[in-house]
Amino acid sequence: MIRSAIFDGPHLPLRVEASDRPALRPGEALVRVSLCTVCGSDLHTFLGRRKEKTPCVLGHEPVGVVEEVAGEVLAVGGEPVRVGDRVVWSVAVSCGACFFCTHGLPQKCESLRKYGHEPVTPQCGPLGGLSTHCHLLSGTAIVKVPANLPDGVAAPAGCATATVAAMLRAAGKNLSPPPFPDDGESGSCVVLGLGMLGLTACAWAEALGITAIACDVSDARLAQAARFGARHLAKPDALADLVKSVTHGRGADTALELSGAPEAARVSLEVLRVGGTAAWAGAVFPTDPVPVLPEQVIRRCLTVTGVHNYAPPDLDAAVRFLAANHVRFPFAELVAKSFPLADVNGAFRFAEAERPVRVAVVCD
Repeated sequence: MIRSAIFDGPHLPLRVEASDRPALRPGEALVRVSLCTVCGSDLHTFLGRRKEKTPCVLGHEPVGVVEEVAGEVLAVGGEPVRVGDRVVWSVAVSCGACFFCTHGLPQKCESLRKYGHEPVTPQCGPLGGLSTHCHLLSGTAIVKVPANLPDGVAAPAGCATATVAAMLRAAGKNLSPPPFPDDGESGSCVVLGLGMLGLTACAWAEALGITAIACDVSDARLAQAARFGARHLAKPDALADLVKSVTHGRGADTALELSGAPEAARVSLEVLRVGGTAAWAGAVFPTDPVPVLPEQVIRRCLTVTGVHNYAPPDLDAAVRFLAANHVRFPFAELVAKSFPLADVNGAFRFAEAERPVRVAVVCD
C-alpha cells in the first residue's frame, strides 16, 4: 500500500491518502521514497503563489530505493537500474525525440511532465516525492547515489544542485576540476542570492578553483557563504567596488543571479568584465523589467543566458559533486529539520515560518 500527501489547493491542509501500487509499463520503475526535501517552489504552490493542477502530490527533491523495475531502465551513465539501488531522479520527464529534446533542452520537452506538478490520475502511481513511493515514468533521468552520501544531502540534487550545475555549464565552466591551466588564474564568479542554490554555487566554484564573491542583503547568509567557500562577501551597495578590487579592475568572469530580484539581475551585468557571462535562474515569477543598455552589451561583448531546470548530465554532475564535497562543506546543515509524512503539514508550517531553510519529510 502507498501513502501520499495530497495537495488540493492553496492553504488547504495536505491530506495523507492510501492508494494501490501501480502497474508498471516497460521502462518504468517504482521507488520507495526515503525522504523528500521541501523546495521553495513547493512552498510557493502551497501558499498560492504558483498554480498547479489539483489534486496532486508535491515534492521534486526526493531520494529513495528502487523496489520494482519493468523492462530495461537505464541510469544517466548507461548502467542498468536494479531493485535495491538508491537513486535520485530528475524533475522533468522528457520524450527524447521532440525538437527541444534533440536540441539540448530536454527540460522543455514538447510532452513534458514534471514530478511534483502532475495531477493524480488512476492511470499511474504518485508523481511526487511527498509519498511513500514515487512512480518513475519512462524518460526520467535517474542517477544512482553513492553509499557515502546521506539522504538529506542527496535529495536536493534533483533540483537545487542540478540547477547550479546547469548554470555553471551555461556559463562555460567545466564541472569537473581542474578546469584551468596551471597559470595561477582561477577566474572569478559573483553569486547573487545566498539561499540553497547560492550557497551551493559558492561551494562548487571553490571546488573548481574559482574565486566566489558572494552577495546578499543578509549578514547571516553572508556568514554562511564563507563556510561554503566564498572568498569575498558583500552587501549589494558594496559589491561593485569589491569586484573591482578583487579582479584588478577588470570585473568578474561570471555572475550567477539566484535571488530573483530585478536589481540583482541588473547588477549581474554591471559587475562583469568585458567578455563576461551572466546566468539568470532566480526570477521564476513575473518581475519588474530590468534596464539593459544594448550598446553596453555589444561593446563589452557580454553574454546573458537564462537557466530553467536542467538536463540529465547536470543531475549526474550534481550527485558527483555532492559525493566529493559534502564533508568539505556543511551541506547537511542546510536541511534544518525533519518531519514524518504523517506531519507533512507541520513541515510546511515550519518551512513558511523559517524561510529560506529546507525541511525534510521522511516518507518511509
